[in-house]
Amino acid sequence: MELVFATGNKGKLREAAEILAPGFTLLSPSDLGLSGDVEETGATMKENAAIKARHLWNQAHRNCFADDSGLEVDALDGAPGIYSARYAGEGKDFRKNILKVLENLEKASDKKGMRARFRCVIALIYEGREYFFDGTLEGKITMVPAGSGGFGYDPIFIPEGYDRTLAEISEDEKNSISHRYKALLQMRRELSRITGTEL
Repeated sequence: MELVFATGNKGKLREAAEILAPGFTLLSPSDLGLSGDVEETGATMKENAAIKARHLWNQAHRNCFADDSGLEVDALDGAPGIYSARYAGEGKDFRKNILKVLENLEKASDKKGMRARFRCVIALIYEGREYFFDGTLEGKITMVPAGSGGFGYDPIFIPEGYDRTLAEISEDEKNSISHRYKALLQMRRELSRITGTEL
């Protein structure tokens, strides 16, 4: 099955392709000569995922999906949340974003055990109908970044049951537990149900 993933993030595209393989061919908007950029004006991850998926559907009329994902830190009242990519400014510089999270945690009066989670919401448009899927990965923040793998906030996030950050574990291991994996697995199951085929 061919789907267009509304992202310009090569890390996300690679991760989703690996999780959905085999059975799926993923294209990016740039593969279709489209930019895929749209202002994310939603107040929730679900709204932002829907905005991106609808924008792509309106441009290409191809089966497509978009995700909105982010880090929610309890001691920061759920921040950075929907602002995860731009937490330290519009440049989407995750080194600066990580530093801002750690600086704000230093100031936080209640560390709440450094509890945090990654959340992913996927909006799928298949043959014009919309579907939504949600995945979370619980864990905690470490004040000392570690590891060179993954992307985004992975160097400061330790998943529940682990003593290493997401940036320290293998890509295969990350892809078997991640918030995006959980949401994509739901999407795969729903597409199997809709089409009556084993995907």
